[in-house]
Amino acid sequence: QVQLVESGGGLVQAGGSLRLSCAASGRTFKAYAMGWFRQAPGKEREFVATITRSGGSTYYADSVKGRFTISRDNAKNTVYLQMNSLKPEDTAVYYCAADGAGWGKAFSPDYWGQGTQVTVSS
Repeated sequence: QVQLVESGGGLVQAGGSLRLSCAASGRTFKAYAMGWFRQAPGKEREFVATITRSGGSTYYADSVKGRFTISRDNAKNTVYLQMNSLKPEDTAVYYCAADGAGWGKAFSPDYWGQGTQVTVSS
């Protein structure tokens, strides 16, 4: 069992930056690939980024590539999402997720966090 708790969301102006954090419980954090998803009002949840167990490889949705950076610190059981050059269309609830088997296009979450709201004003 893995419990995920996101933090760092908030209100920011377009062009600004935020860094989301996701703290994981348990001693098996490094056994999981980690990822971020988001869900805007009235839309389906969509993939944002994922990172391998070691942190050596990352994979991004085209909509955030070049603006967002996913990273992890296995010593702190934490995964991050640095979001730069934010746009109003990035407004959504952002969810952290863990997958014990796959990553990249094969990322299929076994566990989800509760989400953190990100609002980008124009």
